[in-house]
Amino acid sequence: MALLQIAEPGQSSAPHEHRIAIGIDLGTTHSLVATVLSGKTKVLNDEQGRVLLPSIVHYGLDSTHYGEDAKPFVTSDSKNTIISVKRFMGRSQTDIKFQHPYTLLGEASQMPAFETVQGRKTPVEISADILKQLKSRAEVSLQNPVNGAVITVPAYFDEAQRQATRDAAQLAGLNVLRLLNEPTAAAVAYGLDQATNLATDRNYVIYDLGGGTFDVSILRFSQGVFEVLATGGHTALGGDDLDRLIVKWAKKELNIETFNNQEYAQVLFAARRAKEALTNADSTMLTILDHTLQLDRPTFESIIKVALDKTISVCKRVLRDAKLELSDIQNVVLVGGSTRSYAVQRAVAEVFNQEPLCTINPDEVVAIGAAITANQLIGNTQEGSLLLDVTPLSLGLETMGGLVERLIGRNTPIPVARRQEFTTYQDGQTAMLIHVVQGERDLVEHCRSLGRFVLHGIPPMTAGQARIEVTFQVDADGLLTVSAKETTSGVNAKIDIKPSYGLSEADTERLLLEGFKYAEEDKDLRHLQETKVEAQRELEALEQALKVDAELLSKDQLTELQAAKNALKGQLEQNDIHSIEQAVKQLKVHSDTFAALRMNQHIDHALKGTKLDDWSNSN
Repeated sequence: MALLQIAEPGQSSAPHEHRIAIGIDLGTTHSLVATVLSGKTKVLNDEQGRVLLPSIVHYGLDSTHYGEDAKPFVTSDSKNTIISVKRFMGRSQTDIKFQHPYTLLGEASQMPAFETVQGRKTPVEISADILKQLKSRAEVSLQNPVNGAVITVPAYFDEAQRQATRDAAQLAGLNVLRLLNEPTAAAVAYGLDQATNLATDRNYVIYDLGGGTFDVSILRFSQGVFEVLATGGHTALGGDDLDRLIVKWAKKELNIETFNNQEYAQVLFAARRAKEALTNADSTMLTILDHTLQLDRPTFESIIKVALDKTISVCKRVLRDAKLELSDIQNVVLVGGSTRSYAVQRAVAEVFNQEPLCTINPDEVVAIGAAITANQLIGNTQEGSLLLDVTPLSLGLETMGGLVERLIGRNTPIPVARRQEFTTYQDGQTAMLIHVVQGERDLVEHCRSLGRFVLHGIPPMTAGQARIEVTFQVDADGLLTVSAKETTSGVNAKIDIKPSYGLSEADTERLLLEGFKYAEEDKDLRHLQETKVEAQRELEALEQALKVDAELLSKDQLTELQAAKNALKGQLEQNDIHSIEQAVKQLKVHSDTFAALRMNQHIDHALKGTKLDDWSNSN
């Protein structure tokens, strides 16, 4: 009798079958795709042999152009030529403060759409069009359909921006295996896990300055596991911003107040060419409309210093977050096209006191790492290290008094799930509002609201008796699901957090910096709010008890108790923690007497009619 075959876990049912998996770097200015063939990574090119696909889409009346074919329209038809769409992904109109030539549609608080001659186009649709081109390139090059893809995102992308990226991939017909943080992909590409002694922990800094985003992450490799110790960055700081700084300098030099949209697109393009030329030359000529300026390296360094200083500031903060010193860092890896600049390389070398690694093309390193990860996840190989990314900001929910109870802290490795029990505040409460927030402060008003949902059907009980189990779950893509369950009845509710827009770079930076700046103040505010909530709970319980057993008190006792109650209510309005605590102590003197009288009464009722023999014969 023939034996039935059972496949090894994670492997194809047909051992000879190689499943096609690709890694995609969906970049702000350029995108590319890579795969693993015969154990070697390969960056895929188009029919003209070009590896990089400019992240540009032109929507014309009769046709749509992509990449290099769309480039000429940047200056001739800028309104219908969308560049750097990644900077619009998962963000509201009010977050978009940089100059652009587009007419944006929709509400100010929602992710905008672009008005084009082909109609309304959302950032998700435009990103999907770019992803379709990369998918098509892979299928033509490999002569097989793509089974799955790993798509990289900045480590600092929040839930909204990650969800928008996943939506774009699904719209493009891609099976998303994982959204992978770009710095983690770079570490995989360099094979840092293969180049080290497994018995020694090693720390790496991934400095990723792309076209529109900046990330810095500190990774530790320990016993076969990559763990992101800390991460930070800007969702809108990159090569595009260096170009804008050059334009700003040129306007000042030429005493030009403003450019129209067409002129601005041309000047921005010229600034980018000048920046790239300075990588290999000491000076270059910059043509601005009918004017020509000379731009040398010292001037260029002074122009972009403000942007580089921001990146270095983030690097130092992330080092503090990871509780590491400069001497603890073994290697610094440069990622992103903007790190080709000699000025960027010099700045990084100076701050970390070592020459950074840039042996792999910084434009390709992220796509290569994504391809290696995709090859592992699709089941073609069991080799490779475990990847543990982290949450960029703390996640929690609102409790009484407007306080934040954090369930998942910033820089927690993901995927992760956290559970915590909560209870009701009022007697007979049958519903609970779950308000999910993100941020580092202790009060809800200082954090960002992610979503709300209501758990209905809680059995009516005395306040504090119900047990509500709340679960926060962040998957490997960094997407958050929150659920709540009442443990006695089993009623439950859940929400997938999909905000309509993401955090702006200013909001992200603000949430982090304010968490440090106001730490002591937040501690005092939290103590005050917790004391007030506890005092209010004491007053409510006392009110309920008086409705039932007020006759147990003498007239003088009742008067004194009421006076102490009113004194506490008055202090609650003053927000002075010392006065509130003193008022609580004064009330407790009288409420403890009342509680003792109630206890005695209940014991009397319990023992009424019971004989001594009943107790002696109970055994």
